Amino acid sequence: MSTNTSINTIIFDLGGVLLDWNPRYVYHDSYFESKEMSEHFFNNICTHAWNEEQDAGRSIVDATQLLVEQFPEWEQPIRDYYGRWTEMLKGPIHETVEILRELKNSGKYKIYALTNWQGDLFHIALVRYNFLHWFDGRVVSGDEKMRKPFPEFYNLLLNRYDVNPSEAIFIDDSLRNIKGAEAVGIKGIHFQSPGQLKKDLESYKIL
Repeated sequence: MSTNTSINTIIFDLGGVLLDWNPRYVYHDSYFESKEMSEHFFNNICTHAWNEEQDAGRSIVDATQLLVEQFPEWEQPIRDYYGRWTEMLKGPIHETVEILRELKNSGKYKIYALTNWQGDLFHIALVRYNFLHWFDGRVVSGDEKMRKPFPEFYNLLLNRYDVNPSEAIFIDDSLRNIKGAEAVGIKGIHFQSPGQLKKDLESYKIL
């Protein structure tokens, strides 16, 4: 990776980078009668694509009722997806939060959050975790009715906060979303662990 000392803006994804969120904390090994039922549930009912519609602004009430009507035999697991959503939000990824703290305290960078997150559910995280208030600005998909990896979502942040994409780095645990950022000219770091993130930031001479 080549170094670049012109970076003045760092953009963080939240879930999977700074916060540990996973539906499997609710739908653990003993939730369903079999692994096949679990895989069927995630592959055909409460799918990733279904959840992303909520990230893009659909209400969790409408989303839940839609599936209950389509799959009445799966009603309780469907209702548990948002009824027990807070159990899926385990808490901060502390090592990454410390990296965020170090960057913030350096005073050298503007720091923003760009997240795919249903608006009402994001408020729960805002109440729970003070570090979500450290950013110079946040762009939440559920509030904006658009999401990653579509270019208009990245451009919304760039335009709103007057960010030059060539002077920014975006950190996300989704390679798809990294490619979306790179398509609009933002450098990307594909997050895999706090240790790897620290090394990548050091290679850019940011840490």
